[in-house]
Amino acid sequence: MGWYIRASRVHPRPGRAAFVANEIPLFMNQSPPHMSRPSVIIKLILGLLWFIVHLAISLFSLWFDLIYSIECYLISFGLIPKYRKFQLDRLKHLAVVVDSREAKNVAKINQLLCWLSNVGVKYVCLYDIDGVLKKTFAPAMNGSRYGNSGKYLDVGANTKALTCCHKEMTIECISGSDGKDGIAKAASLLCSTCVNGNRNTCGNGEIVFTEADMSGALKAIGCGGPEPDLLLVYGPARCHLGFPAWRLRYTEIMHMGPLNSMKYGAIVKAFYKFSKKYQNFGK
Repeated sequence: MGWYIRASRVHPRPGRAAFVANEIPLFMNQSPPHMSRPSVIIKLILGLLWFIVHLAISLFSLWFDLIYSIECYLISFGLIPKYRKFQLDRLKHLAVVVDSREAKNVAKINQLLCWLSNVGVKYVCLYDIDGVLKKTFAPAMNGSRYGNSGKYLDVGANTKALTCCHKEMTIECISGSDGKDGIAKAASLLCSTCVNGNRNTCGNGEIVFTEADMSGALKAIGCGGPEPDLLLVYGPARCHLGFPAWRLRYTEIMHMGPLNSMKYGAIVKAFYKFSKKYQNFGK
């Protein structure tokens, strides 16, 4: 028995035939990907150089962190003589900026406050942009956590004299709402004062607001406060994270790294550096 297969002619569509006809020459004209030997050698050399540079930077960073940790450890135990005694006469007000994600660690914040109190700091302004610290210390502001150890000071609504580690230390808590929102409220207050006719004008009829006027308006709405002499930043970013700029005219700013890895020796070292700095104030 034999088998017969009937061949049928397939008629391709004109569009598909044209596409295949155009595709075949393009594919045939393309040369296979290849790389010459010199280019391969150059690529390997560049990769090796990148690896060496990356390794050197990593080792240098690791060595620097190790030396810094050892130095902070020695400072904590008073084994370095120059850090045993330093003057804090210039440090009247201290500000501490904390990243909002790290500000939720209440134990670290309390430990930081106790360290600052032991060093001899009398006034601390705590700041985070989301107001986590303000909510955390709200009971203390009302006198329910640390007791009535002092009265409200005339520098704003966020300040209270509290007892920390058996030593009195004034703590002020502010947030991002005391920044842009505060300056907007102060400007609104000045405008309303001007509309009510309580402002004196210059000879040409132009109304001029002075720095004292703005300070008084900020103080009236509860966003006033002293300018910190030193600002310690705890967080991944090397910036003040929205701290009110009008309170940073002559402030020294130091980045302290993450709050979770804070060290007592690092605080002492920062205060020592601040005591050795010389500031030129313009007239």
